[in-house]
Amino acid sequence: MAAPVEFDWFLPTRGDGADVGPATTDRGHNAAALRRRPTLEYLGAVAQAEQAGFAAVLTPTGSGCEDAWVVCAALVPLTSRLHFLVAFRPGFVLPTLAAQQAASFQRLSGGRLRLNIVTGGDPVEQRAYGDFLDHDERYARTGEFLEVLTRSLAGERFDVDGVHVRAENAGLTRPPDVVPPVYLGGASPAAEEVTARWVDRYLTWGEPPAMVAPRLDRVREKAAAHGRTVRFGMRLHVVTRDTPEEAWAHADRMLAGIPASAIAATQERFARMDSVGQARMASLHGGTATAGARSLEVAPNLWAGIGLVREGAGTALVGSHEQVAERLAEYAALGIEEFVLSGYPHLEEAWRVGEEVLPLLGATRQTAP
Repeated sequence: MAAPVEFDWFLPTRGDGADVGPATTDRGHNAAALRRRPTLEYLGAVAQAEQAGFAAVLTPTGSGCEDAWVVCAALVPLTSRLHFLVAFRPGFVLPTLAAQQAASFQRLSGGRLRLNIVTGGDPVEQRAYGDFLDHDERYARTGEFLEVLTRSLAGERFDVDGVHVRAENAGLTRPPDVVPPVYLGGASPAAEEVTARWVDRYLTWGEPPAMVAPRLDRVREKAAAHGRTVRFGMRLHVVTRDTPEEAWAHADRMLAGIPASAIAATQERFARMDSVGQARMASLHGGTATAGARSLEVAPNLWAGIGLVREGAGTALVGSHEQVAERLAEYAALGIEEFVLSGYPHLEEAWRVGEEVLPLLGATRQTAP
């Protein structure tokens, strides 16, 4: 890899286990995937991934998991260098308050905050929170939200009179010394436009390289039109073992542990969602797996089986440590500069990936400054 690549991990704030299940929702699940409760002690153990070479942890948002802001604030004193990528939804909190929260977190953590903006893709869940906007309206709100958030964190004082956000004399009394980077994922044209204008780091899910490359090119071009550059990251699961045979055998075991009822409930939920990214993930597996894990290998070492029951990131790299490292390097060659990885269970797999895969990619056991 020509440029340094950063590696992050994932905090399972809904629960954890060796089996696959939804990561954020309280609707439909594989009970075996939640044998380990998301206690502070357990999440603190997973956060020790900083010692395995990971720079940050992504903390999700959703009706079924613990609140990301609260979890990450609690984990700050249990870690020393780890950055916290806090996911939250614009529209559920005013951007001026989000800026104040971010500034406080930066001061109290020593500058270890990153912001993951989640516009939302499940209309049923959005309405349960009180949000009735449609897909494109949500992204329009996200753009206004990010303008106010960005200007506030930069120390400006300003008025804003948007469709979704209004404020007079907005800004922070104490802006942070280090402005946290803003991440966003989304595969729709609306998501790409918001990214081009306001986002620092654009996240994709683990699609085949032939699907990823055009998206990166489009976002580069759109950002350049605004005089900006954007960094790119990817969210992926990993099943890595000493040999390919061991890795695929483990994937088969994971697939066998997914109840048919959980697959059916999850696919029904996906069908009603208006997320373009989720539709792209679902297209990779088609909602069924009848011939073992290898039948869902959609690109070399890229397995779509996770997405049968997990929303969002639904693919895993499966193979030997060397094969997984090779595939990550291929994505890096496309322009991916940051990987948010995970595995089941998240505790043990963080150390396996950190000890066996990251050294093959030249990663050291130090986090980014």
